[in-house]
Amino acid sequence: MERTLILLKPDAVQRGFIGDIISRFEHKGLKLVGLRMLWISHKLAENHYGEHAGKGFYDGLVKFIKSGPVVAMIIEGDDAIATVRKMAGSTNPKEAALGTIRYDFGMHTGRNLIHASDSEKSSEKEISLFFDVDEIIEYDKNEDSWIYEKDE
Repeated sequence: MERTLILLKPDAVQRGFIGDIISRFEHKGLKLVGLRMLWISHKLAENHYGEHAGKGFYDGLVKFIKSGPVVAMIIEGDDAIATVRKMAGSTNPKEAALGTIRYDFGMHTGRNLIHASDSEKSSEKEISLFFDVDEIIEYDKNEDSWIYEKDE
């Protein structure tokens, strides 16, 4: 099973969408294996957004992600990275597909509620920035057989 990092940004936390967003992933059949709430330090923000350093929007990204508490989570499931990104929607909520998190709850690119890893490589890096190995919980869910068809 694939894992991906999701950050519920300060706007999602302040607007009370934590439960709604987690429920969407669980209802889809994805499994929550890591969860924590934190204030992101300047150093962590720079490490997380390092690929954008030097771009015009970089300082705003770093400032915003530090502006309030963030919920970091690890979601696990078949094709989890692509599934979560599709559920999150386009970076610009005005361009996001109907029914996505950003379409349903967002209004502006700078306040788009959620970060989701975009590849296996970035997922591994981002998970290691926000979680220690012992904070990732391995467990079986009874509903897995109702979600995933097993090859026989």
